Order: sequence, then structure tokens, then C-alpha cells
Amino acid sequence: MGAWVTFQLQQKKPLPSNLSRSSPTAISCLVTLLKEPVVKAFFVQSNGVRLLVPFINPPFIQPSIQLVYETCFCVWLLSYYEPAIQHLATSKALPRLMDVAKNSTAEKVVRIVILTFENMLPKGIFDSQMIELDLSELVRSLKLQTWSDEDLLYALNQLEENLNKIKDLKSFDIYKKEVLIGRLDWSPIRKDFTFWSNNIAQFEENNFQILRVLITILDTSCDPRALAVACFDLSQFIKHHIDGRFIVTKLNAKERVMKLLDHKNDEVTKNALVCTQRLLLSPKYANFC
Repeated sequence: MGAWVTFQLQQKKPLPSNLSRSSPTAISCLVTLLKEPVVKAFFVQSNGVRLLVPFINPPFIQPSIQLVYETCFCVWLLSYYEPAIQHLATSKALPRLMDVAKNSTAEKVVRIVILTFENMLPKGIFDSQMIELDLSELVRSLKLQTWSDEDLLYALNQLEENLNKIKDLKSFDIYKKEVLIGRLDWSPIRKDFTFWSNNIAQFEENNFQILRVLITILDTSCDPRALAVACFDLSQFIKHHIDGRFIVTKLNAKERVMKLLDHKNDEVTKNALVCTQRLLLSPKYANFC
């Protein structure tokens, strides 16, 4: 039976084009079959996780709410099975599940997705992905909606609490990795005031290594986005560190930032201007920046 299910998922296209065909039947069978350890093992070994992920679609793509639920239920069952974790983590399962939760009003669908996130979070593989994809913001948004399911409300509160704990531990590691490889973007972390206030002391590590890399990016990068983000990060350091102006000035960043005031990209000039103001003005007068 497990082989038939895998074969059906492999042969058929994801919904909605396949709504009346055998894939929905295969997924319905999986809901029962994946409760058996031997079937879980066979399904994972047969690369079934990769075949299942494309069927994780929100209701506006996959109009059968029951099928949305059953697909997510299968992922929930797999999230208990350690050999399936790596397959889920290296697929698009997490963003697809977030899309389902964001666009679904069916409580049973949202509940099973949130319970799946709870299972994924402590695995040590998904936490960084959840922070990068800003799962916390989705949870906050869901909590603002009216739900009658007490289990769902409890699960949302638990997930939010656990995400906040992980976020404090992992956010700086994620940020540091992004800076050191030189791929700067407007990640959600940067817009989080608590990230800067909670982690500002870590910028002092390795003789202000991160600041030095940011300043090097100002010298070497041709990417306007990277230049703008580097200016933004330096300005945030100046704002939140008690000796920020002195440290950034001592690292010879002022000239590098000021030369970007004439950059042709508006995003770059805007952030270079804010950074320059914070470098030149005392905190008393730079608060408006």
C-alpha cells in the first residue's frame, strides 16, 4: 500500500489540476498509513517527503479544505519521525505551511500547522529558518484573529513563547553569518528594536569584526542593497552602543559613509544620510534620525 501511495504522488501533478484524480485518495490513505512506523520508514526512504511537499497549498490554490488538512496532517505525523526531519528541513515545507496558516480560516487546518511548527522548533534545524521567515510575526497575526478552538489558542501562545526564547539565542548568529558572507538584505531581524538592544554587546567580539566587515562592504560592494543595509547597520550600532559614534569613527567609517551621500540609488543615500547624521551629531540631537 505504501508503494502505491508513493507511486500516485510521483505520477500525478499537485492540485488543483489533479483534484478528481488519485492523488487526493493517496493522501487520505497516508493519514492512516503514516501512523505506522514501518510505513513512515518506507515513505521517507522512497523519497516520499519530496513528493508530498508540493501538495502543501493554501485554500485559494487547493480548494478542498479537507485535502489541505489531510496534507498538513501527514506533515505533522512526519514531524515526529527523526529520519523525515532532514527531508522537511531541506524542502520548502516550512514556507508552504506558513502560507497555509496565513490564508486559512479553518481552525483545524491552522491548528495542525501550528502543532507541526511546535514539533519542528526544537529539532535544531528549523529554528533559524523560522526566524528568517519571521514566523513570530505570523503567530502574532493569528493571535489577533477570533478562534473558538482552545487547543489552537494554547498552541499559539506556546509557540510564541518558545519562538521568543529561540529568537534571542539564534538571531545574532543568523545576522553574523549574513554579514560575514557579505549577503546583506532587509531581513526582519534588522527591523526588530529588541535585536539591537539585546545583542549590541556582541558587536564587540573579535575586535569589532562585524563592524569591520560592514565597512569593507562599503568600500568593495557594487550592490546598492548591500550598501544601504551596511549603512543602516552601522547607524543602528551608533544608536544603541554607548560609545557607538567613537568606535565607528575610529574605524574610519565616516569618509566611506559620506561618499555614498551622492550615490545614484535613493535607498543608499537615505541610509547613508541617517548614518552620517548619527556620526556627526551627539545622541541628544541625533534622536530624530
